[in-house]
Amino acid sequence: MKRRNFACAPGCSVEVTLDLIDGKWKGVILYHLQDGRLRFGELRRRMPGITQRMLTKQLRALEDDDLITREVFAEVPPRVEYALSETGERLRPVIDALKRWGEEHRARQQQFAPRAAEPPSDAAEAQSA
Repeated sequence: MKRRNFACAPGCSVEVTLDLIDGKWKGVILYHLQDGRLRFGELRRRMPGITQRMLTKQLRALEDDDLITREVFAEVPPRVEYALSETGERLRPVIDALKRWGEEHRARQQQFAPRAAEPPSDAAEAQSA
């Protein structure tokens, strides 16, 4: 995959990292591969919203960037397993931090969601009338 040339300015390290895990699915794939080696079908079951074509594309990009490994076994039918590479393993703390932040953010949003969904009080209705 063609990578952008990052001039080393403040923030360029963040750009490099985000460029590697950009998009909706790469971080999710890396998260699931933290559990160990997975076959294509196992990954697909864990991500019901992804199409076969998109999963294939994202796996290839992650492999090209040396974040995952792909091992093909000479069996009938052929078996292919994906795992985090050494470089991908070094992303583990980043993926874990994203997961924690997302859980905390979702919890904060859910605290305020019921208030927004509540029907207006009688006093509010009287003022608008």
